Amino acid sequence: MRFTTKVLPSRTANLFVLTLNNPKALHALSLDMMHFFQDILKECYADDSVGALLVKSNTTGMKTKAFCAGGDVKRVYRSCLEEQDSSVLGQGKPGLDSAEFFRQEYVVNHMMATATKPQISLWDGIVMGGGVGISVHGKYRIATENTILAMPETNIGLFPDVGSMFWMPKMLPHSVATYMALTGHRLEAADLLYTGIATHYIPSARLDDLESALSTASKSFKPTERAEDFAAPPPMDPHDSYLAQERPAIDKVFGILSDRSKGVEDVVESLENLNSDFGRKTAGILNTMSPTSLKVTLEGLRRGKDMSRIGDDLCMEFRMSQACMRIGSDFHDGIRAALVDKDRNPQWQPATLAEVTEQIVESYFLPLEYEWEIPVTKTKISSNL
Repeated sequence: MRFTTKVLPSRTANLFVLTLNNPKALHALSLDMMHFFQDILKECYADDSVGALLVKSNTTGMKTKAFCAGGDVKRVYRSCLEEQDSSVLGQGKPGLDSAEFFRQEYVVNHMMATATKPQISLWDGIVMGGGVGISVHGKYRIATENTILAMPETNIGLFPDVGSMFWMPKMLPHSVATYMALTGHRLEAADLLYTGIATHYIPSARLDDLESALSTASKSFKPTERAEDFAAPPPMDPHDSYLAQERPAIDKVFGILSDRSKGVEDVVESLENLNSDFGRKTAGILNTMSPTSLKVTLEGLRRGKDMSRIGDDLCMEFRMSQACMRIGSDFHDGIRAALVDKDRNPQWQPATLAEVTEQIVESYFLPLEYEWEIPVTKTKISSNL
């Protein structure tokens, strides 16, 4: 067993609990946490006396509550800078932090997505990137008044990963999936309930009571019944949420996933032609994102929507992630501008959508010297997607 203080395991009669415990980093995921997750999940899934897995975070004393703000991409960025032989970057070579973080994170994503034991995730705060990956594949996803969920990777020269090219176009209407993936729009509880990304809404103050009820229930308990015992109407009706209100425009502009004659340029043009606040605002957002990331993300969604196994998707996403590690890719200046120098002025290369050719996009999907391999598992894929 590989241990870390950043994840605290505990056990009740029938409930296995994993508490993220890295509050200074908003519970961001690190490589040692991924190793620990793998070991502890194997123990959890093999124990027939465990009825369910509960994943939450320690929010005690946190000024800004977070379930998990994502992966430690700053560490990945630094590992790329520290690598003396830059030619090895982008091939998935074992032992390199820039490869191992994604490789081990995707193993955890796959374990959770294919587990037969139900997983309950308590989204009491920020949920982004890797935080989505360790929770969205589970069956029960609890939002609170503090929940803010997003996949903002196109803003840092990456793409929505951790299985997002698979779950987004399967769980969500294609237009909404494309909108969310390209813009990194932040979803609150009402949006999450409207889309079905969140399965329940429970006020933050009642989460401890929910956990107690789950802990004392019989092994054959149904988590959804316990969750409904503590559920309450959200502050806003889901049908009044931002996504619901803008859905007609989203469908009109972003409903291009199955039409390969349409690209990101068409999305931007359609937004500008809307002559609306939504159109102007969203076009402005896309114009700040990495042009390469936008096109690679759209292509990833198109491929992922036709896949039947999340393992195949994660193989594809690993190739995409490693292409992002190559010297000269937008990831490096994206992280510098957002998290290191914090000047919010990344120098994207290519700088425009028109300059991002089909050949550039295709290079993100080519086989690697060291591929990600689907873990051997005896479990079947979950039915929540």
